[in-house]
Amino acid sequence: MNTQHELDSYLLSAVEWARAAGLAHLRYFRKGNLDIRTKLNDADIVTVADAEAEQAVISGIRAMYPSHAILSEESGSTGSDSPFRWVIDPLDGTTNFSSGLPLFSVSIALEYEGETVVGVVYAPYLGELFTAVRGGGAWLNGERISCATNAVLERAVVSTGFPVDKNVNPDNNVDNLIRVLPHVRGMRRLGSAAIDICYVAAGFLDAYWEMNLHRWDVASGLLIASEAGARYESFRSDRNESIVVASAALFPEIRPLIG
Repeated sequence: MNTQHELDSYLLSAVEWARAAGLAHLRYFRKGNLDIRTKLNDADIVTVADAEAEQAVISGIRAMYPSHAILSEESGSTGSDSPFRWVIDPLDGTTNFSSGLPLFSVSIALEYEGETVVGVVYAPYLGELFTAVRGGGAWLNGERISCATNAVLERAVVSTGFPVDKNVNPDNNVDNLIRVLPHVRGMRRLGSAAIDICYVAAGFLDAYWEMNLHRWDVASGLLIASEAGARYESFRSDRNESIVVASAALFPEIRPLIG
């Protein structure tokens, strides 16, 4: 497929678009007038910042790579004939964002023939830019990162999340939480899957799992995590993207508890 030079060029473009989306986030964060609308239910929301961030990314893609396909959370899928597909979550962590909590991000991945080859996750309020190209390692603000080496579950800090249909579907991850919680040092719920996964990549978290996510939530982060030495696996086939990500050392300890 692509040379390293081409991959680097795609990465630079994705970083530029991520920063543009981040500026859209910051124009509205803690400013009010978010024009909050619900999608599936009151736990599934979208704001004007989601729309403006998405437009910033999609307009960049269409200007530079008009033949490429796009899958984005708010706009859906376009251009299915191309072997290249950009997968975008323009604002991952919208509930945090709308509540004034600073854990939110933009996630941009490039797939080639179904394999993720470029990943960017940018948390603009935190000033954290995670990047990876396949085979080139994982990076945070230009510094190489790697996952934690802890292999003891009782010393682990892990995170999870809960599906948007948790109010009506008892299959809502609480059973996994009950199994894991007694065995770990700390449990967190950050509210942005892309940040959760990147924090495993950077060694800030030892593991993360969640169910009923979507491709745009995880595509970029999983490349970054794998390039940092983490392991990941799908643990359900009937609830969209349901994944567990952990350091290679901890993965064998936490994986049997999640199902």
